[in-house]
Amino acid sequence: MSYKDTKRGLPQRDSKVIAVINQKGGVGKSTTVVNLAACLGEGKKKVLVIDFDPQGNATSGYGVEKEELEHDIYDVILHDVPIEDVIRETCAHNVYIAPATIQLATAEIELVAEMSRESILKETIGQVKDEFDYVFIDCPPSLGLLTINALVAADSLIIPIQCEYYALEGVAKLLESMQMVKRRMNRDLEIFGIVMTMYDSRTTLSKQVVDEVQEYFGKKMFKTIIPRNVKLSEAPSHGLPISQYARMSKGALAYQKLAREVVSRG
Repeated sequence: MSYKDTKRGLPQRDSKVIAVINQKGGVGKSTTVVNLAACLGEGKKKVLVIDFDPQGNATSGYGVEKEELEHDIYDVILHDVPIEDVIRETCAHNVYIAPATIQLATAEIELVAEMSRESILKETIGQVKDEFDYVFIDCPPSLGLLTINALVAADSLIIPIQCEYYALEGVAKLLESMQMVKRRMNRDLEIFGIVMTMYDSRTTLSKQVVDEVQEYFGKKMFKTIIPRNVKLSEAPSHGLPISQYARMSKGALAYQKLAREVVSRG
């Protein structure tokens, strides 16, 4: 069923638009989007996920068959397809997605010729955001035009950082880009939180990295730390969030705790 067919008469909500972003790949960005959104949905929050990464991992993470999609977020930002025609229900309660496919990779080039190219996503989200409590943008691992669009569209950022060597490498560049967008196009942009991912309690390195990030970001860092967990790695191949795939796993319990912390931050 299309989202457009289900939305009639819905009350407006005080929505938060949060970009989940790190220009470094493989840090648990899409994993965080899929599972945090699912846990918030179970907590009676209505959530929209904008998959803005050409890899489409958030789309796959909810079991959406990309080859069956008539349109995706690429068609919305470049071919004037209404976002309501693209949003679809997911397997997660109260969670909807604007899916992505690999054709989004060409958008980086095509956007160059567009008017107001940095704010196309903001205008798109503005059409529906009042119908959701949270809108999460899953950003690509780069600092190109897609990511700039996400920074302009978002109220705030969640930055996943992996517990490994060079964890903060690239984060300084991301913060520079954030400050540039904040000065020129989105004065209200702030960091909502830093989430540490792939934590291995058996290693001294993981503990050292957490301490380093804590020293750098202070209270911006979430208290909840996401552990390295086999079930978290397996869940996407089944097209399910961790809360449905292995509800009592360490990964699931961590994302449930993170969701409560997100809500408590307002």
